[in-house]
Amino acid sequence: MHSKLAAVAIAAVVVAGTAATAIPASAATAKAAPTRCHTADLKAGFATGGDATPEMDQTEQTQASIWFTNQSDRTCTLSGFAGVDMVGAQTTDGTWSLARSSKTPEKMVLEPGDTTDFTINLLPVADSTPQEEKFVPATFLVTPPDETEHFTLKWPFGGQILKQDGATNPGTYIDPVGL
Repeated sequence: MHSKLAAVAIAAVVVAGTAATAIPASAATAKAAPTRCHTADLKAGFATGGDATPEMDQTEQTQASIWFTNQSDRTCTLSGFAGVDMVGAQTTDGTWSLARSSKTPEKMVLEPGDTTDFTINLLPVADSTPQEEKFVPATFLVTPPDETEHFTLKWPFGGQILKQDGATNPGTYIDPVGL
C-alpha cells in the first residue's frame, strides 16, 4: 500500500513539476505593453524662451511648439497628430482648426516625467495687412492624439497670422507629435 501511495505522490510531483516548467520564465516576468496616454495623464504648454519663441514680427513662416509631459505614474504612448483649434481675439476671427502636415507620425513612448512636443508652423502677417486678412490668436484648444478632452492654452507670443482657415494648402499647420 505504501508503494502505491508513494508512486502516486511521486507521479503528482512529476506532473506538478512538468506543469510548472512548461511556462517559460520570460512569460512570468513580461510586462504589458504601454497603452496610449490620456489627457488626464498629461500636462501641456507652449515652449517658451530663447529659440522657442516664434518670430511673429516678420512675414516669413516661423514655428511655435507645444509640449506634452507624462505626469502619470505609468508609461504611455502618443502617436499621431494633436487636434489644434485656434480661437481668435477678434470677433471676426472665430475658431480655426489647423490642418495637418504630410509628415508620417511615429509612436512616442513616454516614461513618467518624459516630455515630447509638436510644431505649429505659422505664417505671420505685417501690421499693414488689411484687418480681414489677419487672424489674431488668443487661445489654443489642444487635444492629444486619439483623445476628446483638450487643454486650453493662452497664446503667449502676440502677433497676427495670415487668415487661411479655408485654404487647401495653408501656411499655418501642425506636424505630428514627436517630429
